Amino acid sequence: MNFNILVEGWLENKKISIKESTYCNYVYVINKYITPTFENMEIKELQNYNFNDFVIELMEELSTKTVRDILCILKAILCYVNEEYDCNIKISKIKSPKLVQGNVTVLSNREKGRLENYCIRVDTLKSMGILICLNTGIRIGELCALKWKNVDLDKKILYVNHTLQRVYDKKQKKTKIIIDVPKTAKSIRQIPISNKLYEILKTIKNKYNDDNFFLTGSSEKFIEPRNYQKYFKNVLRKCRIKSYKFHTLRHTFASNCIEVGMDVKSLSEMLGHSSVEITLNKYVHSNYKLQKKYLEKL
Repeated sequence: MNFNILVEGWLENKKISIKESTYCNYVYVINKYITPTFENMEIKELQNYNFNDFVIELMEELSTKTVRDILCILKAILCYVNEEYDCNIKISKIKSPKLVQGNVTVLSNREKGRLENYCIRVDTLKSMGILICLNTGIRIGELCALKWKNVDLDKKILYVNHTLQRVYDKKQKKTKIIIDVPKTAKSIRQIPISNKLYEILKTIKNKYNDDNFFLTGSSEKFIEPRNYQKYFKNVLRKCRIKSYKFHTLRHTFASNCIEVGMDVKSLSEMLGHSSVEITLNKYVHSNYKLQKKYLEKL
């Protein structure tokens, strides 16, 4: 029984308990990174294989996070094989590279102001999307799936309950777009709409139906994340701001919230993090300005 058959068994076992997007991601990672090395191996060979050689090969070309994600899937497959076929693959000996948490990248106040002024001046739905991210911290996939019915200006609440992403379709052997609920329950959330954002959105809300996508104003057409990322890069060029990833808007929002004194629990809920520890590790300890501010009060 070779590795390909073992993987098929694992995927079938997982399919009933995970989202379609997660399943597609597993298939993509297995086909791209894992199968080329192990596809012809049988259980006996897997039991004798030094998986740390595989780890070293991955580290030569991929980031630490990517390698850790690949190994997480590989270990899950091997655990399944151990339990299903009563064998003893030494999973505990597989060493995952240590992930070092670096400082997050944020826009400076000057860059943020320039970007906001441009988006307000241009006054398109796509530019309004950038303002929403700067003021709520939602992810790019969540923004692309956002519809006008999720923008409640009466209650001043933004409802985040779907995400849009491109995934690999195993049967069609090509990628496709899916709109699904977020990966974790805490990603389904309500975010308050600030007065500043409210004043901007109230002038255009009545132009669109509830079922229209926010970024397109259409119920049929949407923008996928990679295309919106390209739009964002173009906006940065027009604003004469150096190139940033779209996720920088989320980091900027979170860091600004910490700077004005928001408690970490509230921020974690707004960001949709699965735990407060994620918010703490990513934003609080790395904020030099906040540390200096409180030290001056001593």
